[in-house]
Amino acid sequence: MSNPLVSIEDIPEDTTFLLTLRHVPSDELREAILVRTDRDVRCYLNNCQHLRHVKLDKGDGAVLRDDEIVCVNHGAMFRTEDGHCTHGPCRNSVLEGVAIDVRDGRVHLTDSEYEFEHRGTADSNDDPSSTSNVEF
Repeated sequence: MSNPLVSIEDIPEDTTFLLTLRHVPSDELREAILVRTDRDVRCYLNNCQHLRHVKLDKGDGAVLRDDEIVCVNHGAMFRTEDGHCTHGPCRNSVLEGVAIDVRDGRVHLTDSEYEFEHRGTADSNDDPSSTSNVEF
């Protein structure tokens, strides 16, 4: 069984779509991003592979350049098609994928490790304008 997440029309062509999932084994909330590719839609956890606490989409869409997701903190670039890092400090790492299926114009969650919580950030107190790695 799968859970419908969003309509394909909800996913912008020039950035990512942010949603929050619950990781079933740990009961933790985790952010994920949906991104269009040339042929499909992919879903990845919203974490750079260089420093995993850094979000690719800070709440207003991740930067996309030449079919790659850009980490604005480190300059890492991840292919939308497979999440493979082609440039930056985590080169050759891969974004952690979440299994989805696209049918009837809707994106469905098929990954048994996750349950859909809601659209947007996991923490409503997130400040999408902050790009600092320093926490006080």
